[in-house]
Amino acid sequence: MAVYVDFNEGVKRVMNNAKFYVKMLGKFLADTSINNLEAALNANDFEAAYSAVHSLKGLSGNLSLTELFNQSLELENQIKAKSIEPGKFDVVKNVYSLTIKEVEEVIAKNG
Repeated sequence: MAVYVDFNEGVKRVMNNAKFYVKMLGKFLADTSINNLEAALNANDFEAAYSAVHSLKGLSGNLSLTELFNQSLELENQIKAKSIEPGKFDVVKNVYSLTIKEVEEVIAKNG
């Protein structure tokens, strides 16, 4: 089963401050990297797409959003190679949606 929010690992990353981690998850909900990524891909702007996916990957990695990190990393490598697998962005977007849902649940439960 995919891990969308690794709560325990995320809390460890912020020196075991669960309240701060939940606050950072809340800031993640306002991030626009996925929208920037989609717009850049639609415009065939590989430079902007790379920047957006790199931001998304970094943010998801720092917050222990495991599956989103893994999928963003794969897409980042494909963008860097200028060879994006058909449907790859759709996979990332789906994982992003599932991650958002779980982030909202974690915030509701721990906020």
